[in-house]
Amino acid sequence: MANAGIVNIRRDVDDKFYRYRMPLLLTKIEGKGNGIKTVIPNMSDVARALSRPPSYITKFFGCELGAQTPFDEKNDRYIVNGAHDASRLRELLDGFIDKFVLCRSCKNPETDLVVTKNGRHEDIFRDCKACGERTNIDMRHKLVTFILKNPPKNPKKSKGKGDTNGTTNGSNGGVHASAPAIPGHNQDDGAPDGESDDELTRKIKAEAADLTTETTLGTDDWAVDTSTEAVKARVKALEGQVGAMSIGGGDDDGSEDDVDSPYSQFGRWVEEHRGQDDIGSAQIYKKAEELGVEKKHKAVLVLVQALFTEDIEKEINTYNLLLAKMVTSEKHQKALLGGVERLAGLTHPELIPAVPKILMALYQNDVLDEEVVTQWGTHVSKKYVDKETSKKVRKASEPFLKWLEEADAESDEDA
Repeated sequence: MANAGIVNIRRDVDDKFYRYRMPLLLTKIEGKGNGIKTVIPNMSDVARALSRPPSYITKFFGCELGAQTPFDEKNDRYIVNGAHDASRLRELLDGFIDKFVLCRSCKNPETDLVVTKNGRHEDIFRDCKACGERTNIDMRHKLVTFILKNPPKNPKKSKGKGDTNGTTNGSNGGVHASAPAIPGHNQDDGAPDGESDDELTRKIKAEAADLTTETTLGTDDWAVDTSTEAVKARVKALEGQVGAMSIGGGDDDGSEDDVDSPYSQFGRWVEEHRGQDDIGSAQIYKKAEELGVEKKHKAVLVLVQALFTEDIEKEINTYNLLLAKMVTSEKHQKALLGGVERLAGLTHPELIPAVPKILMALYQNDVLDEEVVTQWGTHVSKKYVDKETSKKVRKASEPFLKWLEEADAESDEDA
């Protein structure tokens, strides 16, 4: 990899903490006279950050400059004929990013390029993993012909996922993009491969149908003091037990002081019922549905802190169906990791040495993507815990992150 500075993918964004970054495009002029050419030594690195094939960017430059663009993928050599200033190519790269990377709806670069076929008609669109929108690209651009002749390749089996709609996924595992899905995981619906969201729902409904009025209501403690003072006291105790969990102030529902927010109710209910023989994944999910938080990422944060104990490694396997159902996006995965930070960093500090095993259990149960957990592990954050606790938990995660890196390297060698 050539030495280069790091810049924001969207260079119009000045925020130095902007999370989407790429290497600064480098150029090198070779030859002279009619044989002069501009070599781009770090094209592969730039393309990887954008999750686009380097040939697409190179050809885009050729289309915009009216120049030939010979490239040799095997030897990682990308050329634009003629002498071209680095600043000019960087401006053109901004144009490529705007036209073929950024989501038209939310302007986020977290997209995959997808080609669809409908009879003889073909379309190309950007599938945004941040907001879920699918936005078309301008099919009149000259690069479109090249893309249709050289469609995006499916990611490697060990890292990628197949599209469920007969389309081709163009993600190449860029440093910013939604993580290549882990084996056996369909990232679009949060369900294991071969098992649609509807099938998961049917399983949960079938399990819930087995519940009787006696089991759902008869075990509730109707003698609990429901006065305002008692409720506040229980909430305070609960917050201490689950690491000062944020039961409100997110997903536009409730606030941290609102003991009646849906998140507060969900957290209390889970904490009070966990471990009971008749309370499983179906019942917990049904409760989340009743409160209208089953699709909220904040609910995942609350769930981790209210449901899991010092036996979290075993409990992850017990509630894997519930996790698969509720963790359906990168934002949900981050909330899941935030819950782990609070559980291990604050509520049960004795779990700190077990963080690698906890992450492994989540990874093997297909609820954590490789790239999401890698990005989390290398970026200290004060969003869920204090800075020192954040550092401590991430430091403990290093053996797992190293294992991921080595497994990834072995996969590349075997490819």
